[in-house]
Amino acid sequence: MASLSLPPSLPPISSLPTASTETITSALDTLFEPSPDIHALALPYIQQGSNPNPFPSYASLIQHIGAQLLQLCSSSDKAALHRILGSHPRLGAQKVDSAQSRAEQAQLNSDDADTRAKLQALNDEYEARFPGLRYVVFVNGRSRPAVMENMRYRINRGDFAAEEREGVQAMVDIALDRAKKLGG
Repeated sequence: MASLSLPPSLPPISSLPTASTETITSALDTLFEPSPDIHALALPYIQQGSNPNPFPSYASLIQHIGAQLLQLCSSSDKAALHRILGSHPRLGAQKVDSAQSRAEQAQLNSDDADTRAKLQALNDEYEARFPGLRYVVFVNGRSRPAVMENMRYRINRGDFAAEEREGVQAMVDIALDRAKKLGG
């Protein structure tokens, strides 16, 4: 008998500072995407011993991590930032490991080979224009044409720093939405 996959959940925010590293990284993976770099960035702040509850809500934790990511945008070494942004699956990818990303991108998937090819070409063009980055957007129910139009706009704009900032903001927006949906 096949096992059923339970939907992801978040532990109470008040339990995070004393939770196991595995529990915390699982929560981070649920909110963002699995990324050793985001673990390294966020774990010290979550586990800091001086304040038993440094974050009163998941929203405040997510905003704090977003601020840390924005600081990386100003850093001279952006490799970690790019790996974190790259942890998100390509838009419209056929194989997406994260249940959250699969659900969020569901309306972008198509059985139409031409549409899949166009989205693949846009992903390729984006990644060629912005080496090391992945197009990250908060889909939020937008249609495939609207998302593809946004992707085209951002490619044509050609502003690497703006892409880093928009990618961070999209990650924050996605994480906030996930936390809300999961009761965090």
